[in-house]
Amino acid sequence: MERDENSSGGTLYRRLEDVIGCKWSVSVLLAVRKGIVRPGALERHISGISTKVLSERLRKLTQYGLLSKTSFPEVPPRTEYGLTQTGQKVVKIIEQIHEVDQEHRNAEQGGGHVR
Repeated sequence: MERDENSSGGTLYRRLEDVIGCKWSVSVLLAVRKGIVRPGALERHISGISTKVLSERLRKLTQYGLLSKTSFPEVPPRTEYGLTQTGQKVVKIIEQIHEVDQEHRNAEQGGGHVR
């Protein structure tokens, strides 16, 4: 599929590719989908992610409009993230990709051919 880099569609696609192309972004989106919405809990849930990378991913996913951020004026301050409508759509696509991958793996293990 060709993309015109000068069109807004190409630019938007590149931005989406930048955000979703990162393995950590996918992990964050899937964790938020499961209801893990606080940064500390996300860091504990996502094996191998650093605080710095998590913060950067949360910022990018929020900037792109896949996550919403809610800050509560409490002591200590509390922040929670949630999927936006666009984020929910992207997570559905990610889940479909996981299903296709699983079907492919099952077919390979069973000796079947995958088309």
